[in-house]
Amino acid sequence: MRKFSFLLVLSLVLPFASAQAKRPMTFEDLQKMKRLGETAVSPDGKWLAYSVTSVNLAENTKTAELFIQPIAGGDPKPVAVTQPNDSGLQFAPDDKRILFLSARDGGQQVWTAEFDPATGATANPKKLTSISTEADNALWSPDARSIVFTSSVYPDCPAIAGTDGGAGNKCNADRDAAAAASKVKAQIFTHLLYRHWNHYTGDKRSHIFALSVENGGIRDLTPNDPHDVPPFSIEGGGGFAISPDSKELAFTENLDEEPATSTNANIFTLDLTKPAAKPVKVSTSPGADVNPAYSPDGKYLAWRSQERAGDESDKFRLMLYDRAAKTTKDLLPKFDRWVDEFVWGPDSRKVFFASGDEGSSFVYSTTFTGELTQLTYAKSEFNSLKPLLGGHALITTKMNVSHPNEVVALLLDQSLVYEDPGLAPPPTHRVQTIEGNTGYKIHAGMVSQSVITHLNDSLLSQLDLPAMESFWFTAADKTQVQGFLIPPPGFDPKKKYPTKLLIHGGPEGAWGDAWSYRWNPELFAANGYVVVMINPRGSTGYGQAFVDGVNGDWGGKPFSDLVLGLDAAERQFPFIDKNRECALGASYGGYMANWILGHTDRFKCIVSHDGMFSPESAYGSTEELWFNEWEFKGKPWDYYGTPDAENPYRKWSPALSAKNFKTPTLVIHGQLDYRLDVAEGLQLFTTLQRLKVPSQMLYFPDEGHWVLKPQNSQLWYKTVNEWVDRWTK
Repeated sequence: MRKFSFLLVLSLVLPFASAQAKRPMTFEDLQKMKRLGETAVSPDGKWLAYSVTSVNLAENTKTAELFIQPIAGGDPKPVAVTQPNDSGLQFAPDDKRILFLSARDGGQQVWTAEFDPATGATANPKKLTSISTEADNALWSPDARSIVFTSSVYPDCPAIAGTDGGAGNKCNADRDAAAAASKVKAQIFTHLLYRHWNHYTGDKRSHIFALSVENGGIRDLTPNDPHDVPPFSIEGGGGFAISPDSKELAFTENLDEEPATSTNANIFTLDLTKPAAKPVKVSTSPGADVNPAYSPDGKYLAWRSQERAGDESDKFRLMLYDRAAKTTKDLLPKFDRWVDEFVWGPDSRKVFFASGDEGSSFVYSTTFTGELTQLTYAKSEFNSLKPLLGGHALITTKMNVSHPNEVVALLLDQSLVYEDPGLAPPPTHRVQTIEGNTGYKIHAGMVSQSVITHLNDSLLSQLDLPAMESFWFTAADKTQVQGFLIPPPGFDPKKKYPTKLLIHGGPEGAWGDAWSYRWNPELFAANGYVVVMINPRGSTGYGQAFVDGVNGDWGGKPFSDLVLGLDAAERQFPFIDKNRECALGASYGGYMANWILGHTDRFKCIVSHDGMFSPESAYGSTEELWFNEWEFKGKPWDYYGTPDAENPYRKWSPALSAKNFKTPTLVIHGQLDYRLDVAEGLQLFTTLQRLKVPSQMLYFPDEGHWVLKPQNSQLWYKTVNEWVDRWTK
């Protein structure tokens, strides 16, 4: 077996469980926890940099700080040259500099500083950009001579260029100043997607820029382009990559005429050595192609791809493009799970990727021949994969339902990889599911894991965070469906407990072994409740056919799965008091809460957060129309004149079952939610009040689809818990 000195000093056991649990978690505990953000690894594999966000509940603020520590062990230290809320730290390929983003002088700009790889010290920060449109998503070129970044500009202004941005910078600055000074704030819309998630898009578009580190010169690589490059993503990130020789850029762009109805983002390449070069499209899928990444040897370009047009929840495949032959192939054509993220191995012959499966996210590796090796088995969620020099270790983040994210090292030793899955310790049911759905014989990689960061060990050691249990049941159509249960702290199996049924959003999402700072299952259980979570049809991690089971059937199989799942939990866990149950959901979960309101009286109360009340009205007020048109199989007027039973917009409308509403309901909605407009919540609350159904509405004028501000979140939990307690205790 190979030995690696940087891992020898690390513990091989994850200290995620406290030896002596003491007390239930409170909301204040949740806010005190340090939140791990972005991570970066130095080229020599010795240093880890990461962002940590702290919440000050009294001041209603969140502050992010950048830290650095040796991977081989040692205490973290603040990155000396950075200030609070600086972000985007990256090590230069030459290991002698770092870059980061800072708004210390006003607008956010690109900064660099000297880095000492022997000590981890940083010094002499230097601002490289000063453009009025600010900078984001900065990325070193492999030769460390340039930096690529994004900035939102007016595409009809001259291109920003030169060391001072030239006429383009002045044009953008003048336009922004005029808009800020104008007493008229009206806008004229000439196209859809005029607002997105929580903001109005305006006339600016994201462009990609190249910055010379030596002389500070800037060049717009997508000048006068009327599209966002890259397209908006709720995950963030630049959506672009630079070839190992620093001569080519790969990026994502959606050129369809109407972006509000299209998911067809494509991968383009651009020759950086020729200023007049035009982008060349290299992807061919009618669905989304995203996250391009070059192999270290420069021979290949890989990306994640969806095959179906208009379906944002189609399976994400892993595509490999041969740059010389100009051919593309699916690396895992029979793998029936999503490739959530991936990273190249240093040898350019192996790709590591994370994929969700039955409530967890595991790490795999694959070769060009399609050989698949599973590297992790712990019921957790792994993200942010980064291979270390030599390819014998992988840095990743790991969390589970009772422990927030930490940085973990995975030791990848080929002598520990076995052909026989029977030698590995994964749960039998899950292995049978994967092999049955994919046709792959999955190799078993026995990998050591070591925690590098310990952000919340002291606080977690004081808390009683009960373990989550998985259970399975048979749906009405004989499909196997998974659920999860968390008992309350201080659990006594002889007692009966009230129950909160949590319903996830998406609908193409999933409950499982993941920590959350918004809907935290452990916190829901902390005040004396059993928490039940079901992954009904539409949930990810069970194969694409299971995901597709919700399309056009929003109140059908998913509703049946939830009801039968709760029935199964009541049978399997006799401590559930079936007479004291409350259903809570947000987004699609809010829709399902509304659907439950009109189709069963089994619950003592309901909480509906940002839910869809009327699919017809929601179609006219949402922004990502591709979602509604896919999920409801067309546009509302496609069904005019047909019976309601044949019209998905009316067949699955909670509003049309209002005469059945009886259950006390708490309605929650944010004014800045443009995915599901606040009118959906207002309509529901109006209906409940006119029907004299006990109801309240919690309205946030300053929140979007999620409640993010600390004191707003505090009010949210207080209001929700008081509502549930009122009807179940």
